[in-house]
Amino acid sequence: MHIGINSTLPAPNLPVFQPRRASFMCNNSTLNPVVSSSAAPSSTRQHLSNLEKLLHKTNQTDPEGVVKGCSNGSVETKGKVLLEGLNLSRIWPEMTAADDMSPRNLNRLQRLLSKTMEYSPRNNLGSRWREYHGCCDWSGLLDPLDENLRREVVRYGEFVQAAYHCFHSNPAMSADGAPLPRHVSLPERSYKVTKSLYATSSVGLPQWLEDVAPNLGWMTQRSSWMGFVAVCDDKREIQRMGRRDIVIALRGTATCLEWTENFRAQLVEISESDDPTQKVGCGFLSLHKTPGAHVPSLAESVVDEVQRLTEMYKGENLSITITGHSLGAALSLLVADEISSCAPQVPPIAVFSFGGPRVGNKGFADRLNEKNIKVLRIVNSQDLITKVPGVFIDEGLKQNPDEPEEEQRNESFARVFNMLENNNPWAYSHVGTELKVDTKMSPYLKPNVDVACCHDLEAYLHLVDGFLSMECPFRSNAKRSLAKLIDNQKSNVKQLYTHETLSLKLERRDSFSISMISCLPSPSR
Repeated sequence: MHIGINSTLPAPNLPVFQPRRASFMCNNSTLNPVVSSSAAPSSTRQHLSNLEKLLHKTNQTDPEGVVKGCSNGSVETKGKVLLEGLNLSRIWPEMTAADDMSPRNLNRLQRLLSKTMEYSPRNNLGSRWREYHGCCDWSGLLDPLDENLRREVVRYGEFVQAAYHCFHSNPAMSADGAPLPRHVSLPERSYKVTKSLYATSSVGLPQWLEDVAPNLGWMTQRSSWMGFVAVCDDKREIQRMGRRDIVIALRGTATCLEWTENFRAQLVEISESDDPTQKVGCGFLSLHKTPGAHVPSLAESVVDEVQRLTEMYKGENLSITITGHSLGAALSLLVADEISSCAPQVPPIAVFSFGGPRVGNKGFADRLNEKNIKVLRIVNSQDLITKVPGVFIDEGLKQNPDEPEEEQRNESFARVFNMLENNNPWAYSHVGTELKVDTKMSPYLKPNVDVACCHDLEAYLHLVDGFLSMECPFRSNAKRSLAKLIDNQKSNVKQLYTHETLSLKLERRDSFSISMISCLPSPSR
């Protein structure tokens, strides 16, 4: 290794020394901080002065001393000492770990921005499938995030993306008869769709609104396609997973009446429950239980299909996985509660929810726990939807029950909280185990992303794919393509990546407009 110092290097050029390649220059980016001599603090100017003196001293004593000093030490050692003496980390303090997690060359950036699939190995879950399905509430798998669980979470999120894609490809429903069969492009070729699911609102739009906006079309329809039931029918995949998996995937809010139901947040009793303290949101229950003119209710459809499939595959190891985003995450809990008692021996039920709101009170949460329904809530810390509706009683009340003072404090507040829960119609509570991610931890997203990006499903999958642990929130070897994220949230992605996307002339829109199968590169496959 030869390290040489050019004695003709002009001192004024030193402040604009760039530690990165020119192809990655981006103004106002932490990837390429530019130090200005006029704006540099005193400590920075001092380091630059020391740098100049060190370079002049090296040139005066022995211009080639760094190369010829093999008798006293290796070239690498002397070069290292030289760089350490400069203390460059103090000159560029913004060069943090996030830069190491960003693409270091154009080839890697091109791969991340392209639609080219990169497959990660799928490990055999075998005898541990119940653990990954939540039998122990995912204990020991979340921090750090187990690589097998990460793949499973992303995989179930892509089922929800398939539900979104299918609905938006043809959102309108006929008012004259039963809906026609739909084709769902699944991200998993090892699964087949067995049932379409519909949700119906129990309320209609006010007449004055229909008069003001009479041509809203499908936005005002009472019944809409909500999701699907699919079952794994591939022998190799069944062997890998250790069981035959039944998936129920539900999309989020789309129509005006679904939004109306979201705002009906008063807690009401569950009709099937003998306990009057078990309550859920009025609007969510309405979408779950109301039948349409030509379609059954969501609850009825799910129960009928689960009963049919469990009878068909009787004697096999089965699991039921319910996954949803936003409104679909809320309905997933009601669906799980519904099917948990639809048969004498129901397979293990797990819910993977993305960006879900609160659904019911503490009595409802206890109801699901008693039925052994496992819930993994994937939550973005910046997502406001996960903090509504209503108010909630301190869900982390007994975090340190072993401490005497903490235990006394809990006991003193418990009576007050119980009274509030029983009498406050807005006392909501979350259910299950939480996996928390944060948009601020992504090296690709701007720190001030908008509300829509914080709730976007693709952003959720991007964060889950990158999450490693609370100590290292984004892993350097994340493999999920950025193309779809940029396509959906271009204004929230750092300019470095949007600019490089334009320079690479990637034709992403065509790849996302036809089939979900060919456009979801992720470590889940």
